Amino acid sequence: MTATYTFDVFMSLDGFGSASGDWTGYWGKQGPELLEHRLALYEPEQRMVFGATTFRMFGQMLATVTDPAVGDPWVTRMLDLPATVVSSTLEEPLDRNATVARGDGVDVVRRLKDESPVPLRSHGSLSLNRALLAAGLVDRVQVTLFPVVTGRSGGDPIFRGAEDFDLELLERRTLDHDIQELVYRPTLHG
Repeated sequence: MTATYTFDVFMSLDGFGSASGDWTGYWGKQGPELLEHRLALYEPEQRMVFGATTFRMFGQMLATVTDPAVGDPWVTRMLDLPATVVSSTLEEPLDRNATVARGDGVDVVRRLKDESPVPLRSHGSLSLNRALLAAGLVDRVQVTLFPVVTGRSGGDPIFRGAEDFDLELLERRTLDHDIQELVYRPTLHG
């Protein structure tokens, strides 16, 4: 049986994964429903898949939090799950419960999908997930859409350079009145 792979990403309405300037995390829009829902997503057994840059970023982010009550429990839970980090630069041992997988990310994830007894999930890791989408290895794209437009300050365009895809809506929910979570099944267009 092939494990399901979910590409999970946060983005602004105009398609950016981050913003500079005075925007804060979650673009300042998070609320208790979002944070509780995120924690619940990471409760079931699953394996995380990260690119090296995203894995380093999460590690640095958690290292700067000195008060555990300030850190988001879902991020800690996500990083405590077993993880595979696709990297040619990182060396083991890695922090937490992560191992390095060398080689092409498409080959690594294809093998993981064949061998993993639990679902696979990736949060962020944009270039890795764009390659996995193009290879047809992403079963679900989970977009958490924040109600902001970051036209001048937006960074990390989520789908820049991606192939064209048709999307079938599988699930949708509204969190904290105006944050949308949309889960799609992607199919290469054409």
